[in-house]
Amino acid sequence: MFVDPVVTLVDLERAPADGRQVLNEDLRLASVGISLMVFRPGQRWRIHTHRDQEEVYVVLAGELTLLVEEPDGRIQEIAIGVDQVARVPPKVRRQIINPGPGIARFLAVGARGIHERGDAAAWHSWEDPGDGLAPQDVPLPSDLPV
Repeated sequence: MFVDPVVTLVDLERAPADGRQVLNEDLRLASVGISLMVFRPGQRWRIHTHRDQEEVYVVLAGELTLLVEEPDGRIQEIAIGVDQVARVPPKVRRQIINPGPGIARFLAVGARGIHERGDAAAWHSWEDPGDGLAPQDVPLPSDLPV
C-alpha cells in the first residue's frame, strides 16, 4: 500500500485468502465501502439486503448471476459479464452467484446518501487561478503523443 498526503494506492490481490479483500481501511474511505471479491466456480454469496446502502457490482473477470427480488416477490436473474456494471438499490434482497466454470473477480461498491451532481469544477491548465468552471465549459485536452 502506498500512502501520501493526497493519494492512497492499494494493490488488488489476485486471490484473497478468504475470497474477499476489503479495501475501505487501506484506502482510508469515509463514505464508500469497496471490496474485491473472488468467487470460485459455483460459489455464491448469502441472500442479503441493505437498509440504506446502494450497491454496485463491477465485473473484472468471469461472469456473475445477480438474483434480485422484484416488488411482487418474483426473483429476477440477471447475467453480468466482464466490463458490465450493475446497481442494486437499498432495501432490495439480492444474491450474487458465479455460474461459470472459471473464477469470477468483481468489485462490490456500497455507498449511502445522495450524490450531488454538479459538485465538480474544472480548469484549462494547472496555471489557471480561481475556483474553476463547470466541467462542461472546459473542453477535453488534446491527447499526448504516444
